[in-house]
Amino acid sequence: MKEYSADSIRNVALVSHSSAGKTMLAEACLHFTGASTRLGKIEDGTTVSDYDEEEIRRGISVYTSVLPVEYKNVKINLLDTPGYTDFVGEVISALRVSDAAIILLDAVSGREVGTEVAWNYCDEFNLPRLLIINKMNRENANFQKALASMEAYTDTRLIPIQLPWGEKQEFQGIIDLLTMKAYQGDGKTVTAIPAEILEEAETAQMALIEAAAEGEDELMEKYFEEGSLSPEEIIRGLKAGVMEGAFVPVLAAAGSAEIGIAPLLDAMIGLLPSPAEAPVVTAQGAAGDEELTASDSGPLALYVWKTTADPFVGRQTYFRVYSGMVTSDSRLWNPTSSSEERFGTLHFPIGKDTIATKVVHAGDIGTVPKLNDTYTGNTLCDKNHPLTLPIPEYPHSLFQVAVFPKTQADSTKISPTLTRLCEEDMTLSWHNEPSTKQTILQGMGDQHIDVAIRRAESKLQVSLLPQIPKVPFQETIDGKGDAMYRHKKQSGGSGQFGEVHLRVEPIKDAEFEFVNDVFGGSISSNYMPAIEKGIRNVMKEGVLAGYPIHGIKVSVYDGKEHPVDSKPVAFEIAGRNAFKLAFLGAKPVLLEPVMNVKVTVPDSMMGDIMGDLNTRRGRVMGMGNEKDKSIISAMVPLAEMLRYTTDLRSMTGGRGIFNMEYDHHEVVPSHITQEIVAAREKEKSEE
Repeated sequence: MKEYSADSIRNVALVSHSSAGKTMLAEACLHFTGASTRLGKIEDGTTVSDYDEEEIRRGISVYTSVLPVEYKNVKINLLDTPGYTDFVGEVISALRVSDAAIILLDAVSGREVGTEVAWNYCDEFNLPRLLIINKMNRENANFQKALASMEAYTDTRLIPIQLPWGEKQEFQGIIDLLTMKAYQGDGKTVTAIPAEILEEAETAQMALIEAAAEGEDELMEKYFEEGSLSPEEIIRGLKAGVMEGAFVPVLAAAGSAEIGIAPLLDAMIGLLPSPAEAPVVTAQGAAGDEELTASDSGPLALYVWKTTADPFVGRQTYFRVYSGMVTSDSRLWNPTSSSEERFGTLHFPIGKDTIATKVVHAGDIGTVPKLNDTYTGNTLCDKNHPLTLPIPEYPHSLFQVAVFPKTQADSTKISPTLTRLCEEDMTLSWHNEPSTKQTILQGMGDQHIDVAIRRAESKLQVSLLPQIPKVPFQETIDGKGDAMYRHKKQSGGSGQFGEVHLRVEPIKDAEFEFVNDVFGGSISSNYMPAIEKGIRNVMKEGVLAGYPIHGIKVSVYDGKEHPVDSKPVAFEIAGRNAFKLAFLGAKPVLLEPVMNVKVTVPDSMMGDIMGDLNTRRGRVMGMGNEKDKSIISAMVPLAEMLRYTTDLRSMTGGRGIFNMEYDHHEVVPSHITQEIVAAREKEKSEE
């Protein structure tokens, strides 16, 4: 593959709802331009893009693939992204390094929830875009109906620059309104527009020319004077409008049948910006903010947008050059880890394959193997000119599982494995929950977690077992309690003796308070640390149901000791058991974490969602509106929210989103406490 300068590159993300045809459209572009010798099929697992074993097994894209298409001396880096909501992190990473996006719409289904998500993220990144109504050869395909479904969602004008030549089984090509020609099949055969479509095409072209004229004042004047524009002027005006986000051109295609490919590639080159034309990127430098343009002569700045680990190839780092150019065998500085990285051979990625190159120019995307301290979201630059590029905001992952090692050998590798998975994927995170002694892995949904666990096994050779996590309950008391315990042990030689009298009571705004109220020396003060140690050990493991104890004051007020047999260990045991007895006599209760939850759903679904929150012991605190969405604020116990990601998705067809954060702990209702205590007793009996 030859080298391309910034003005001959297009970085374009393909985004849509799952199964709208992104992978097959990219496959058709590769085949049409001769980059592949045959058209792969998703069901056979033979596409260039979906090469990972998980993608082949599931029949969907799970990771973003880079597919460079060379056409008319321009390199178009197509970034084929997953459409399934669980893998939205991959979409965000791809949009971060793209200068434009193509949103695909299924000609039968029209707008779907994934289309809305993709459109909203393109708005967030302020990306110019094209809208392709794909799968026009399907039964029940309807160009106008699909277009209307999108027009009902967005305020941005949608301007068809193509019309379908037939629909369903009769779909044989596209009518290009820019050139007023008919392109049959993939677009290599160009003919005159059939008479029966000509009038419709001429009407649509007038709307197109008017939109193009709005792109530039000069074109507007010419249009008013002459009533028409040349094809070159139309493209110039359209491109200006697309760059400003004034409108979105609409195209038609059938990727799997390779129909409409040449006009689509022409539209990408003619209407979408190159890195040189894209808005400047602001990086943080030593002396403040610096604006970077895609120039080989600028200061070096690479953004790492994806990292993968493979047992055979090692770690692969995917980067985009925002400024400057990078060569093989160069040394770059990572300001995040304050380390220098030595670059080996550079490559251009094509799905799972790569092509070696000596240089990657500004604006292009490349890969480099085996970097030591560089992860997704890092910037690489010149050590003498440190720069840091901004990282996009990723959604907070709320779907949790507890993971356990399958074997003893796996248990030693669990922490580094989870850390590595999270370094690759910005929407994965993990932590150890001290109150339940569980390792918690957080992701965007059950499929996301399943893919991560399978990846750990296949790529990192560590087997993990997922379970629904325990809720981090706490134990405390609602009243006062008093107890004594005498520990006496005689087994030849010196024995053990210690007697402790103590009382317990609840305290607010403190975890634990220990007070020595002994008068008269019935227990020497040097035994107090041992008593406190015994009590603290019980507080870690709990009394009622095995959860940590919080918010308690302990006062030791009496006891006995023996001049010979008393030892610290005896008072530790006595303190522990006296505390347990006093705790059980002081109205023990369980506390559960209560979350502040905000649910955003379409207005029509608000009643169902509020009813569901009530069944989850939720208290609705308020409601609001934003466009056609309702926002419900509620306090809901965490125990009721463990699988809410999946439940909300099924209740709203994927249109509902939520976030939650810890707010406070609250007393668990007595009937639920009994169930938790009974479950704990059963656990203990099985151990």
